[in-house]
Amino acid sequence: MRLLIATDAFPPVCGGSGWSTYELAKGLRARGHEIAIVQPRLRPAAAPAFDGFEPIAFPYSAPPVPFVRNFVKNERLYPRFAAFLRDVIRRRQIEIVHAQHLLTGPAGIAAARAAGVPAVCTVRDYWPVCYWSDLIVDREADTLCPACTPGRMTRCVRPHAGAWWPVAIPAIPYMRSNLALKRRALADADAVVAVSGAMARDLRARAPELAGTRLEVIPNPVDVEALRAQAAGSAAPVPGAYALFVGKLEPNKGVRWLLPAIERARLQWPLVVVGDGSGRAALEAEAAAAGREVTFTGWLSRAEVLAWMQRASLLVFPSHGPESLSRVLLEASALGVPIAAMETGGTADIVVHEETGLLARSPEELGDQVARLAGDPDLRARFGGAARQHVERTFDSGAVVARIERLYLELAAARRGV
Repeated sequence: MRLLIATDAFPPVCGGSGWSTYELAKGLRARGHEIAIVQPRLRPAAAPAFDGFEPIAFPYSAPPVPFVRNFVKNERLYPRFAAFLRDVIRRRQIEIVHAQHLLTGPAGIAAARAAGVPAVCTVRDYWPVCYWSDLIVDREADTLCPACTPGRMTRCVRPHAGAWWPVAIPAIPYMRSNLALKRRALADADAVVAVSGAMARDLRARAPELAGTRLEVIPNPVDVEALRAQAAGSAAPVPGAYALFVGKLEPNKGVRWLLPAIERARLQWPLVVVGDGSGRAALEAEAAAAGREVTFTGWLSRAEVLAWMQRASLLVFPSHGPESLSRVLLEASALGVPIAAMETGGTADIVVHEETGLLARSPEELGDQVARLAGDPDLRARFGGAARQHVERTFDSGAVVARIERLYLELAAARRGV
């Protein structure tokens, strides 16, 4: 088939969403399909080639002004990007459009509908139901937002606007209309793919517009064999045991709980923090005050991340936001790294408590789980081996891409009336 994948992110420089899109494209290409990739790019618009894929760039600009930036990247961008995609669909004789994220979802669906071809959209976080995409109404609370209401929006807007939050309150009607626009657009898809069971349940509960839309639970694919081969070929970063955190140093990743968990566990190993973000300075100061040995690597290439991950004694995953399906957890599991994680969102799809790792429901319990793993090498070995097998059975790209392919064929047949 001739397929168009519209994606917000793509390697070589991207996060988990971009790598998951790449794994999908690579798997579909291996099955004989012709893939066109289109990516919106902030000017300058060049999209680098990667592994034989040459993404088509759609250039756009957005001012660095809160809310105005979002309006330009959504309401202003969607119609122009949809028109661009319609032209690609016509020129490439595309048979299926598969949009991947916030910028490309509504426009990709609209373009496919206008061109008369099936539209699929993968949802990997909460952009259709939360303006901030993370369900965090209060950064100091352990609980997430139960429902998006005007009253709760007056609370969630405060940490984003800072001291200027009273000026941001009049933007709440826009925020609500923006979410409604995204949900209506998503409801027009022939199929929506939620990457975890938790993600699907939340979409059903929080987006009534999707009541009549086909919703499939299909996880992100992982090329387990290639991942292990790349990790095995990397040099050891440091000798000895260490605990590892990988991710953005932002509130939704639970970084404020990371050092307290390590301290509660009385961990004797060094901690390695791979990633960067607005919380780095505070985390560095906290580590220094505690006299804790912590290595901050900043952002690293994927090969470097896998090198640290391959040899980690355990992975600490304190995430606060409702992880839809963390690629960090998938890759760590594929490499057999024992995991202590907060039970949030789709994390339980990957980390099966007491079988492939340990889940915690509070920051204090997370520290206890870290201590338990650190003190029991047999438990770490058992969980690591079980995690490897679980990823092979459930998330390996061969099986996942075959499910996506079947979905495409069903939608194409339904569109033809077969």
